[in-house]
Amino acid sequence: MPVKPKISFENLEVAFASKSDAELRKMYLIFATLNNNLISDLGIGLANLAFKLKLPVKGIMKKTMFGHFCGGETIKESIQACKKLAEYGVESILDLSVEGKGDEASFDKTTEEIYQTLVESAKTAYMPFGVFKVTGLGDYHIMIKIQDGEKLSKEEQAAFDRMKARVDKLCKAAHDLGLRILVDAEESWFQNVIDDLAYEAMEKYNQDRCVVYNTYQMYRHDSLSRLQKAHLVAQEKGYLLGAKPVRGAYMEKERERAEEMGYPDPIQPNKAATDRDYDAAIAYCVENGIYLVCATHNEKSSLQLIDLMNLNGIDPKSDRVFFSQLYGMSDNISFNLANSGYRVVKYVPYGPVEKVMPYLTRRAAENSSIAGQSSREFELVKREMKRRKRN
Repeated sequence: MPVKPKISFENLEVAFASKSDAELRKMYLIFATLNNNLISDLGIGLANLAFKLKLPVKGIMKKTMFGHFCGGETIKESIQACKKLAEYGVESILDLSVEGKGDEASFDKTTEEIYQTLVESAKTAYMPFGVFKVTGLGDYHIMIKIQDGEKLSKEEQAAFDRMKARVDKLCKAAHDLGLRILVDAEESWFQNVIDDLAYEAMEKYNQDRCVVYNTYQMYRHDSLSRLQKAHLVAQEKGYLLGAKPVRGAYMEKERERAEEMGYPDPIQPNKAATDRDYDAAIAYCVENGIYLVCATHNEKSSLQLIDLMNLNGIDPKSDRVFFSQLYGMSDNISFNLANSGYRVVKYVPYGPVEKVMPYLTRRAAENSSIAGQSSREFELVKREMKRRKRN
């Protein structure tokens, strides 16, 4: 059995080792802003307005919110951020965070851009994953019709076939380039179609090693049973299952739609139920040989996974388990895990500043809504600044 490394997420010297004093001061200002909901909402609102009015705010954004939460505007710029993470043992996933126009030309353009992230990732030893959203590759209205059991027109069927071909192109590229690829979860009213596309790709490409991973949003009360069923099917069909449990990202939207359309709310009754199922999913994956990406900013879940790995004899360097956090968040988790020899990947979002604003708006909201997230980040930064002054 591997020896369990001693790890503490309170080790701030390790957590902020990659940050200069100037970068730490910048983090202080960013999290101080995010910690104040009124100022945060106002700032993001003004930035969005400024871009609409074509005011010159790009430089300010690159030095503040964008610079902290995004790797750059291009693949080339972002690889520099990934290189810096790699110096501290943290691996990266290039994540195109631009919302397309939703037409066929934009779907082709997005597919090609993500394909290029795979090609560039394969040139390094520290970018083991690609990632995509299926809605970036095809019309979600068609997926809704399929999930609802409606018949597609000839044009819609042709469009869906093109979507499937784009999904296959990216999964095949990941396979051929020796990478792995994550299929992001989306809204429940077409998630079944995304699941089917992911499992089809797994059956094709997850024979000898785990290439394709599906995402499970544990704030849905049926996600644990969906994961367990997926495992049984993978065993029956003889392919490896890759899973990325997350707590979830569309709760308000899900609840509103369920109420408006009069169907049962798919969301857990409370956060405790989400946490329970998240931790159960992590345990199920470890105990059943499922390849796992544990995407969480929760320290307790991360520590639980360390214990599970130790109990099940999984070496920290094994490719069976990756920990994952977002770039610019929870560095105390990412850097301390990496420093103790665990596989850690940061999602590194990129894209033109004005086109990444929806992503940054979500990050600001997330930092405010995750219980104490911005307060926790802010507190850690303040403590590190004090530690450095003392030394």
